[in-house]
Amino acid sequence: MRKNLNYARLYAIAAMIAGVFYREFTKWNGFEGETMLGKVHGHLFFLGMLIFIIIALFERFGNLDQYSSFKKFKITYNIGLPFTAIMMMVRGITEVLNISLTKGMDYTISGLAGIAHILTGVGLIFLLSTLQKYASDIDKRKVETKAMPNNAKIIQIK
Repeated sequence: MRKNLNYARLYAIAAMIAGVFYREFTKWNGFEGETMLGKVHGHLFFLGMLIFIIIALFERFGNLDQYSSFKKFKITYNIGLPFTAIMMMVRGITEVLNISLTKGMDYTISGLAGIAHILTGVGLIFLLSTLQKYASDIDKRKVETKAMPNNAKIIQIK
């Protein structure tokens, strides 16, 4: 649980840095309008911090690290999401500075961003697979729990 909260904290800090960078960089360059830089902040908060807070809540009731798909999730997701954010920043900086890109450079940035998004998506699929296995295991435990005697104690979280 603690590792996942540390990931959440790290992504929250990165999101705040990205938000400040967006505000100051556009202000410093006199840019008004929409740019990809403005979306990095939200991506890191929601896809980074929020996902890992939710995972930490799941971990409160069981160990997700026991599933191989969760280990695969952490690797692919923690490569894909920062890579996505970096490519979004590269695209945003070129927009703010109004850099004229060759078709090759434009396609390269788009291609790398696409690969980063694919890695992030694959990571999410691994997470969903983990949660499905986790839910199945909980269902098995519920069947066992129903067979418990009536005087069994139930812990309630307030």
